[in-house]
Amino acid sequence: MIRTLSLVSVLALLPATACGQEPSEEALNAKATEAEMAIEAKAETPKVGLPNGVEAPVVSLVDTTGMTQTLGSLAGPKGTVIAFVRSADWCPYCKKQLLDLEAAAAPLAAAGWTLVAVSYDPVETLAGYKADKGLTYELLSDEGSAAIKAFNLLNTEVKPGSRYEGIPHPAIVFVNADGHVVKTLREEGYKTRPAVDLVIETAEGL
Repeated sequence: MIRTLSLVSVLALLPATACGQEPSEEALNAKATEAEMAIEAKAETPKVGLPNGVEAPVVSLVDTTGMTQTLGSLAGPKGTVIAFVRSADWCPYCKKQLLDLEAAAAPLAAAGWTLVAVSYDPVETLAGYKADKGLTYELLSDEGSAAIKAFNLLNTEVKPGSRYEGIPHPAIVFVNADGHVVKTLREEGYKTRPAVDLVIETAEGL
């Protein structure tokens, strides 16, 4: 059964963001809960993502400077590590993951991999978050969720027409320099993300 959030609850979240301030953890958690309320709960874990060994789709993404990028233009000598996240705007679990992954950027680069994160957020949101948090790796905008859909990560349980329509199931996808998916890391629940050490160890072993 799909439940909706009341207008009063939605309006209660507006003042912090309207003033240009960082929302409180409580507000972010409320927004994340609102997103989950827009999703039909299902007992089974959906089968998402692409199988290992398949050729990665050709996708175009926009970086925080407004430039269009492809996996080929982004790839390091070994390839690209892509963290698909729900939102750098309202999802506190994604925000934490994006901050945690900063510790992986340099080790991944040393191992020959380029780290990027992809969400359906607009460029302005990602650029602001990257600058505010001092992230050194690139955040890429996939407005319209074409790349998210191409990688078979679209969360289809979101209510159509919701502001959350287009979010991915969180996952970290390793695409090698030959353009093939060689590994995907993903947890069952949206609140838990692959550990940074595991991401680094996986890349070093590929």
